[in-house]
Amino acid sequence: MGGVRRFFGIVITMYYKEHAPPHFHAKYAGERAAFSISDLQMIEGRLPPRAISLVLEWAFQHRDDLMEDWRRVESREELLKIDPLA
Repeated sequence: MGGVRRFFGIVITMYYKEHAPPHFHAKYAGERAAFSISDLQMIEGRLPPRAISLVLEWAFQHRDDLMEDWRRVESREELLKIDPLA
């Protein structure tokens, strides 16, 4: 598994065996979803509306970092430490 970030009970991950498009995964309260990085759209799964809002707020603040992490995933490099949503 790639980098893991946690905030407000939400777990954000990227995996080294990934496929396009660039995306990340979010888990919360037993639910899972994947979000594209380019347009911050949920591309699969489901989360409660409040969790979606928090994930999108965090991702909007860190979109460049997420794209850099995607590049690192493809190169099998260590991922960045991205700050949680405060």
